[in-house]
Amino acid sequence: MSITRVLSAALLAVGLAAGPAVADDASPSPSASEDGGAPTQAGTSFRTATELDQGQQATAGGSTGDYLYWSFPADAGQRPDVEATVKLPDSHAAQTWQLDVYDGLRRRQACQYGTGTRAVAQGTTSVRLACVTRTVRAWSEPWANDPLPGTYYVRLTVVDLGNADLGQPVSAEVRVDSKDIGGSAAVDGALAKPLVPGIAVTSEKSDDGDKKTAVLSSFGSDDGWSSGWWTDRWVWTGIGGVLAALAGIGGYALTRGSGRPYRVPPGA
Repeated sequence: MSITRVLSAALLAVGLAAGPAVADDASPSPSASEDGGAPTQAGTSFRTATELDQGQQATAGGSTGDYLYWSFPADAGQRPDVEATVKLPDSHAAQTWQLDVYDGLRRRQACQYGTGTRAVAQGTTSVRLACVTRTVRAWSEPWANDPLPGTYYVRLTVVDLGNADLGQPVSAEVRVDSKDIGGSAAVDGALAKPLVPGIAVTSEKSDDGDKKTAVLSSFGSDDGWSSGWWTDRWVWTGIGGVLAALAGIGGYALTRGSGRPYRVPPGA
């Protein structure tokens, strides 16, 4: 078999291996809610947090001193990016606003990038907050605080406020996006179920129609949790194996010589 044929066969194998990875990564973009629009209100606690899809921009009105909550799904390999803008009244004293992100176990996740707490001076008309969390892992040790697949919560509130400004009207805009980190964040393990709380909030009938079973939330397998054994790390492992084989074949072809048997000259 010639070197050209070997190279062609290897490139074809790499292309077939990369195909499933491209199909898995090309997940559909988040759509708007069923009524065709983004949320226009926020919850006041973890249990009443307003559900928000990635890629949507939610709006809400409130008063200074209120706690505003939203929730969104995040899967393994994603690095959530939460941004919030608060429009303040024309007249107010200095105050400090804070944006927090919690996982499904209500553990506060540190911001890897961005400013989650910002102080605003007197008379400032708006304040912008941002928090890029760590990459969501498919599995983690029980004692660790790593972000895991499931529901995440966004909490927006003012943490330093004078009594004179308490209760003044404000409006907020929140948007959640994420970056797919890929196989570099893959781990050898996966959760049996994503961390999606909310059991006490909704319920549905079981298959037999008699009993009611708890529903974790509207965020579930229907949205396509992609956590599993397959990552694009398998593709790069396959490419490395093919390149190693090609290097071995090429080295053999260069060092084997002409292939003719050695003949003793007559009369020697």
